[in-house]
Amino acid sequence: MFQFAALVIPPLAMAAQLAEQISTGKMLQFLLLSVGLFVLGYTLQQYRG
Repeated sequence: MFQFAALVIPPLAMAAQLAEQISTGKMLQFLLLSVGLFVLGYTLQQYRG
């Protein structure tokens, strides 16, 4: 679930930045958040087996 959310966030953040709804810094924060969510989801998946 975390990995799926992490794959959905970047396109939305980029689209919002291109539409000038958010700043570039805010878009980068969303991208870093998505990387963190993906790593968290991957780690949980590895421990669950």
